[in-house]
Amino acid sequence: MTAPRPRLLLLDADPARRAHLHDWLHHDGHAVTAAENSATALDALATTPCAAVLAAIDDEGTGARLLEAVHAHQAVLPVLVLAGDGLDTAALLHHGAAACLTQHCSRDTLRAELTRVLATGAADDSAGGTDWRAEIVSRSTAMHALLSEARLVAGTDASVLIRGASGTGKELLARALHRASPRAARAFVAINCAAIPEHLLESELFGHRRGAFTGAHGDHPGLLREADGGTLFLDEIGDMPLALQAKLLRVLQERSVRALGSSRNTAVDVRIISATHHDLQQAMAAGSFRADLYYRLKVVALDLPALERRREDIPLLAAHFLARAARRFGRQVRGFAPRAMEELLAAAWPGNVRQLQNVVEQVCALCTGALVPRHLVARALDGEPRSALCSYEDARRRFEHDYLSALLRLTGGNVTDAARLAARNRTEFYRLLQRNGLRPEHFRPSGEHPAGALWA
Repeated sequence: MTAPRPRLLLLDADPARRAHLHDWLHHDGHAVTAAENSATALDALATTPCAAVLAAIDDEGTGARLLEAVHAHQAVLPVLVLAGDGLDTAALLHHGAAACLTQHCSRDTLRAELTRVLATGAADDSAGGTDWRAEIVSRSTAMHALLSEARLVAGTDASVLIRGASGTGKELLARALHRASPRAARAFVAINCAAIPEHLLESELFGHRRGAFTGAHGDHPGLLREADGGTLFLDEIGDMPLALQAKLLRVLQERSVRALGSSRNTAVDVRIISATHHDLQQAMAAGSFRADLYYRLKVVALDLPALERRREDIPLLAAHFLARAARRFGRQVRGFAPRAMEELLAAAWPGNVRQLQNVVEQVCALCTGALVPRHLVARALDGEPRSALCSYEDARRRFEHDYLSALLRLTGGNVTDAARLAARNRTEFYRLLQRNGLRPEHFRPSGEHPAGALWA
């Protein structure tokens, strides 16, 4: 059976033309989300991952504002514009359109341009598969946008700096970048710069010759040479001592490395991916991180969202970790009781995905039934109360999240009813749900989720 083509967001204010395009795209194998104006299109993007936008534009100013808003939401999402008569297509391209066609173009022309735009935007994984990101479990729009950027940069040799709090999965993303790169067949070598003492870190990275220092009883090539042709992942790069920063910078500039105790350099061809939970801008201002190295490492920056910003992924991640833990522990646990899942959704998760995995493994080990009960989750989260003393802003955000969750539970995930109870229009209510990482389908009685971008 032919694999489904990627989902498109279709924006067209003309009802007849929108229906015609929707039917044609659907017949051509695409999943289609249709919107009649920019506001509903942006709401759709906030809740449904899409591979590209197809927008019929009749006014240049409206088109420019739409392109700016779409790319503020997802920087690399391609937008193919169907321009009305007399529009300045060059101006629309300048504002970020991936391509411009006339609204009278043939189906063959539109199909060919869509194929090109999707391939250029790297938003479609259907050709290359999804194995590269198989370890990353998510259907959130925030992660979809991040992975689209990651897929786009993976094919280059650009150095990547992954930023994110502890436990967000920085090494998983680094491995995914490597698997999607032309270097995938070569080595992926990882080192935690914060976990190794300075005198050993230098030897580990750059290598040493026998007799270079006390205890150097043989030659060691060093991780840079071990990663030759592949990828070197420098985790917690913000903790690298200044002296080693200078030496690493020299390696990146000269593309060669000199082992301790050696008198000659050896050429290396390595792609560098680094990661940190520190604010390196502050570290540079404090003099603890070199600005020249920072700009070498941060050709492209990818920011991993905290679990708090992707709460819609908690049920998926919890189910994924539970299935894995059940196999390992020999337990017949199939899922979480509804109140147990509510506990997971309401928790603060300062330790992010790593903390969630730890909690799930703990409750799986203690569970004696088919469903994890609420009291086991509450016990595992003891000491991490949802209402801990915090700033006013944190308290407001938590109240808003709990209030919206309660409305969705009360209405069974019906957004129209929930918005009416909250005395808000649907567009504003969708934006509130997006801000709090809530998806209505997670509160529907069936417990089923629509097909989306699931990386598991």
